[in-house]
Amino acid sequence: MLEARRRSLTLVLCCLAQFMVILDVSIVNVALPSIRAELGFSAADLQWVVNAYTLTFAGFLLLGGRAADLIGRRFVFIAGMAVFGMASLVGGFAQDDTMLVGARAAQGLGGAIVAPASLSILTTTFTEGSERNRALGLWAAMGGAGGAAGALLGGVLTQWLSWRWILFINVPIGLGAALVAMRVLAAGRGKRPAGHFDLAGAITVTAGLVVLTYAIVGSEQHGWGSVRTLGLLAVGAALLAGFALVEARLAAEPLVPLRIFGSRQLTGANLVVFLMGSAAFAMWYFVSLYLQQVLRFSPIEAGLSFLPMTLTIVACSQIASRLTGRIGAGRVLTVGMSSIGAGMLLFAQVRVEGTYIVDVLAPSLLTAMGLGFSFVPVTIAATSGVAGAEAGLASGLVNTSRQVGGSLGLALLATFATHRSADLAGTLDPVGALTEGFQRAFVLGGILALLGAAAAAGLLARQPAAQPV
Repeated sequence: MLEARRRSLTLVLCCLAQFMVILDVSIVNVALPSIRAELGFSAADLQWVVNAYTLTFAGFLLLGGRAADLIGRRFVFIAGMAVFGMASLVGGFAQDDTMLVGARAAQGLGGAIVAPASLSILTTTFTEGSERNRALGLWAAMGGAGGAAGALLGGVLTQWLSWRWILFINVPIGLGAALVAMRVLAAGRGKRPAGHFDLAGAITVTAGLVVLTYAIVGSEQHGWGSVRTLGLLAVGAALLAGFALVEARLAAEPLVPLRIFGSRQLTGANLVVFLMGSAAFAMWYFVSLYLQQVLRFSPIEAGLSFLPMTLTIVACSQIASRLTGRIGAGRVLTVGMSSIGAGMLLFAQVRVEGTYIVDVLAPSLLTAMGLGFSFVPVTIAATSGVAGAEAGLASGLVNTSRQVGGSLGLALLATFATHRSADLAGTLDPVGALTEGFQRAFVLGGILALLGAAAAAGLLARQPAAQPV
């Protein structure tokens, strides 16, 4: 009984951590106008409230996953939750834009430590098959719900209290979870000694991902053909090439043993989750802006508009965990990604004189169904059959792929939307031009999601089903 209770509490802790980490990717979207007004952000610099988090999150995820294997999953989880909570406290008291951006970057570091550690803890606590599928289904549902609930909670807190409470709310949760984890979580790490840590690999892959994402984000302001953008892209590519060289030839204990990509299932799952992140992160961002800037919703109205989406993701995630055990992750994932693509293309029909029911609710429910049917199977596919000593690595890879996809996808779609709106500025009123830009972004997001569906069908749909749930 005591062991069953400990495992239940472990599941609750890991789900709470995943919910909080993913929540903070999107919770700031609704609060951005209030943050800009109080701290004096310029229009160009406001994006860094989001991107400071996503850049450090994406760049340090692999390091966090490997640290869980080599140092110990419980220690890494507790340290990550503590960093996340303290960074949230600093951000809540931010007095200028630099202080807030720095705190958001530190939050991203804490999230990058926590996310792979929590998934690794689950994959080593629950045995592979129906038991693990149930646990991963709940964990994945919390990640999906966190992304959708961010806008809801951000709107409520911003309008009723202050934008600062979107950060303060993490403090008791993060520090409280760290204290509970000291008593509940079992210590554990892989068989490799902690001294064999691939520092060169960690530095090159983190720097490469950060520089590459930074280049894409900056292209919105500086243009794709600028010396700055091309130079940063070249530097990022060179760093990633250096990482591959270190892992293949130089590292005694590589951060990412390249042999792991010999798994068709793991490689395919990471490709699909990259494309899913590219579409989903941008969708939350642009829908939040459409609701406030075009339909003129208040922050709390915009936040509440996401409630049906949140509930749908949670419900469909539970259905997906059962279906994955019966028919296999690839088939469920193909349906899910197709639904996301269809929802994004339906979002592309948004109008200046639109309504919530027609222009937002209908496509959001279709997209939410797709997200619910995608988060669970892609997580299961990416971590099934991985050795216990490399559970943190597989967890870090799937989280990295989703986060990098989200960062790059948001930057790319925002760039195309901005360019479209600028091109039409002389022929349409500002709101009309803005809406046309949103339409362009949704079309491109739909294409990315449908590419993910094709990848799931081609690379994962023939994989055998897991044990029935």
